[in-house]
Amino acid sequence: MIHVCRKEHFNAAHKLWNPKWSEEKNKEVFGPCSNVNWHGHNFELIVTVKGMPDPETGFVVDLKELSSIIKKLVIDKVDHKNLNMDVDFMEGKMASCENLVVEFWKILQPAINEIVAHGSLYKLTLYETPRNFVEYYGE
Repeated sequence: MIHVCRKEHFNAAHKLWNPKWSEEKNKEVFGPCSNVNWHGHNFELIVTVKGMPDPETGFVVDLKELSSIIKKLVIDKVDHKNLNMDVDFMEGKMASCENLVVEFWKILQPAINEIVAHGSLYKLTLYETPRNFVEYYGE
């Protein structure tokens, strides 16, 4: 089994805030991430596809096509946006990396499965900072 990875980058703002809680509790739980005026990150998204090479191309996935799908379906919707206010698929959800990566999976999995003949989406890794990241392997 081969794992092929594509890294994409986007910048976005968000705020971690539970409207059911007081301002004090939000600050206690989320710290500076609860800033009422938002805060931003330089995110890195790594999409990993697993499979065996196509006998005709030698590719598990065409990386140009994969990049195009990621940009069109995800990056263009979140880059330089406010994740809490501007991104339709995050409406009504806490804008945590955990929730964000799950939504990315829901969007990318069907599209990637259409272009990969001998494999599938394996993992998404989302870096919020160089030291904070999440990995998601689907449901």
